Amino acid sequence: MSDKQIIYMDHAATTATRPEVVASMLPYFSMQYGNPSSQYIIAQKNRSAIEECRRKIVNSLNAKTGNIYFTAGGTEADNWALKGIACLYERGHIITSKIEHHAIIHTCDYLKKHGYDITYLDADENGIIRPEKVKSAIRKDTILISIMYANNEIGTIQPIKEIGEIARRYNILFHTDAVQAYGQIPIDVDECNIAMLSASGHKLRGPKGIGFLYIRKGVNIESFIHGGAQEEGLRAGTENVPAIIGLSKAVDVSFNTMQERIKQEVKLRDYMIERIINEIPYVRLNGHRIRRLPNNVNVSFQFVQGESLLVMLDMDGICASAGSACTSGLASPSHVLLAIGLPYDIAYGTIRFTLGYENTLSQIDYVVDRIKMHVAKLREKSPQYEDFIKGNT
Repeated sequence: MSDKQIIYMDHAATTATRPEVVASMLPYFSMQYGNPSSQYIIAQKNRSAIEECRRKIVNSLNAKTGNIYFTAGGTEADNWALKGIACLYERGHIITSKIEHHAIIHTCDYLKKHGYDITYLDADENGIIRPEKVKSAIRKDTILISIMYANNEIGTIQPIKEIGEIARRYNILFHTDAVQAYGQIPIDVDECNIAMLSASGHKLRGPKGIGFLYIRKGVNIESFIHGGAQEEGLRAGTENVPAIIGLSKAVDVSFNTMQERIKQEVKLRDYMIERIINEIPYVRLNGHRIRRLPNNVNVSFQFVQGESLLVMLDMDGICASAGSACTSGLASPSHVLLAIGLPYDIAYGTIRFTLGYENTLSQIDYVVDRIKMHVAKLREKSPQYEDFIKGNT
């Protein structure tokens, strides 16, 4: 099957780099190649370009104060936020949730082994972390709250403003993993009292291998990589200038087209959800029906193995996923689905579709039609489905 026939619906895993982003990067590989830390003119031009990128991203977050520190991606930014704050204390208490990305959960597990107390909050059946649960978990030794802005698997958008207000009231730092939200929906770090925010370039049509950690002015944090004086001495290593330039261009385009994209993606998302729910029996939509990312469709098909369905869809040229790309290949179901209360057998039958601006209504129709056909075939071979039907006739 040729690339032209592929229907890509896994934009939460990664996105195609925009042509204008690639074009913006090219001169920095071979012409404007100076090391930004050097003193001569061609190097200082790159330094100025990087600083302009920082200002652009700060403005995109509607931040009055704070700075952007470039990282190799969202995972590094998450690790730095948690470890960088924890290292300022000999011990302490951190609040997070059971549905965070593994970049947060595994970092918290690491910190727990090194003497820090971690509270993993439950989510409700829609994947929402209730602000009152955050408040109830606060202790005198709580040093950090880390709750993701929007879930990478089920798309639920968290009540970030309310959680941020609680953090403000108790004078606790608030970090949010916004890897799936940044560039997709508006974010105001000041309004939400966000002290630190993580994001990644390849989720918004930028290059892979670049991300950032926003840190509000006045927040102290330990260095993550030691060496030179780059990133104000907090993250050593020669800056990845082409990737930073590419990220900056992706931010430009993403924020200039955001409202148009949201409108289009919500239309396609809701159409796809309605067709699946109304035309395929024994299906569950995961995540909040309204408070969800514009492009996220996460559904569980009872009496179906999600991996088998994915293979069949792949044969049709349809790219989707069973959950986070970072957990692909694991034998157990998604920790997010289990945390919102799905039984194992239903969680195993889950597929995540995440749409992009190039997807069309006719593609949605084709994909849903193929899903209907494949689900019916898989259920015909399922002893559990046969027993279920017999028990209800």
